Order: sequence, then structure tokens, then C-alpha cells
Amino acid sequence: MSKSSEPAIATQNQFSTKSTISPQELALQIADAAEDKKAADIVLLNVSEVSYLADYFVIITGFSRAQLNAISESIEERLEEKYNLQPVRVSGKREGGWIVQDYADVIVHIFLPEEREYYNLEAFWGHAERHEFDQPS
Repeated sequence: MSKSSEPAIATQNQFSTKSTISPQELALQIADAAEDKKAADIVLLNVSEVSYLADYFVIITGFSRAQLNAISESIEERLEEKYNLQPVRVSGKREGGWIVQDYADVIVHIFLPEEREYYNLEAFWGHAERHEFDQPS
């Protein structure tokens, strides 16, 4: 992923809502918001035992740059509306092949298929607990 010149988005209320939603529930809400925009191959990796970076990675595939941006916006809108939560940092929206949203306890990776295959985060973090996201009925 190339370095982005996009500014970080930081909020004062980022940590005030931390106790109102668990990292697992946050990851599930992110996955559900992505599913609303027809995201594919949504995987949740519980990296809490193997990384200090976050508790969960949510890895998502979209099939066009427009869809990646729509998925990203859907996640941001859902978390802002439900939890008054904004990402600490967002990167890649201008480039569009790989968008990263950092919600402190959960890091979201939204990929085009080629980038997802190339970077293969699931293999890199293969020792993490893996959960396929199934849309709640």
C-alpha cells in the first residue's frame, strides 16, 4: 500500500465510547454495514492474542473503487449514528484499491480482489482466530 497524504481523522469522543461496545461487537457491526453495500468474502480475524495493533481485523472485498468507497462510507455512517464513533485514521480513499479504517480496537481492510490476493492478510495473520461473517437472519 502506498503512503497516503490524506490527513488522519481524529475525534475527541473516540475513547469515550470505547466501553459502550466490545471489539467483537464493533467488528460485527462493521461487517454488517459492509454487507449492506454487497461486500463479499467478509472475514473477521481475532488478532488480540497475536498482535498489539488491534483486537480484530475485518477484511472485506469490493469489486470496484466506487463500491470500496460506498462500503467505507457505510461503515463510517453506521458507527457514527449508532455509537458516535469515528475512525482514528482512514487511508487509501483516494487511491481506491485498498482502504484502511482504524477504529483502535478494530482495523478494517477493504480491498479490490487483486489487492486482497496480492497482500493476502489472511495468510500473514493465519495464526489468528478466523471467523467468516454470515449475514444475521
